[in-house]
Amino acid sequence: MLETRNLDKSFGAVHVTRDVSLKLERGERRVILGPNGAGKTTLFNQLVGELASDKGSVHLAGEDVTALAVAKRARRGLSRSYQKNTLFDGLTVEENLGLAASIHTGHATTLWSDSLAKPEVREIVQDVANQVNLMPFLHANVSEISYGVRRQLEVGVALATRPLVLLMDEPTSGVGPEMAKGFHDLLNNLPRDLTLLIIEHDMDLAFDVADTITVLNYGEVVFDGLPQEARGSSLLKEIYLGSWEDA
Repeated sequence: MLETRNLDKSFGAVHVTRDVSLKLERGERRVILGPNGAGKTTLFNQLVGELASDKGSVHLAGEDVTALAVAKRARRGLSRSYQKNTLFDGLTVEENLGLAASIHTGHATTLWSDSLAKPEVREIVQDVANQVNLMPFLHANVSEISYGVRRQLEVGVALATRPLVLLMDEPTSGVGPEMAKGFHDLLNNLPRDLTLLIIEHDMDLAFDVADTITVLNYGEVVFDGLPQEARGSSLLKEIYLGSWEDA
């Protein structure tokens, strides 16, 4: 469903990603681990087209999308949520979801058009709000909701575009233990035909949701395998200084 072939990116003399090749099957849930500076977010930026690669290619559902802009990749089914909120604070939760859904349905002709007037848009909004537990907050302005609910809305906005592949950059960043557990449940309850690629620092979440673990270190893939294999990897324990030995 999503494949990268030999992706490379340098900034001056700093080589950030090196020859990264990944292949995700439809419905696969893969978690990318790695220390700070390993190149994880740079790789995401290359995948969605926010950053041009120096070499290599990106393929989505069998199509080479390397030359496509961000918006065109999104329309083909590649969506992303971010570490930092990228929401419209002056709009309601429902309106944020509606704008995203209107991209999928083809009604996003102007930013402030009444997308919620379209039945197909409202159907997506209701479905996504149920999936990510946003029904109680639909009519609240984004500026009024908690940080944790904003994180849920970020996921909801991505889902409202009806992606084939969803990239999630540290979805539990900045939330407390209770909210992090809620994200565990949220991710586990997403449709199994949705392909997920997740950058995560929470080891419990990583091993709970992942079908496959990929580890980057200094921009290179140093491990790619099953979660149980990752737990027993001496290389990974060395990279993380034994931080999950008792996880």
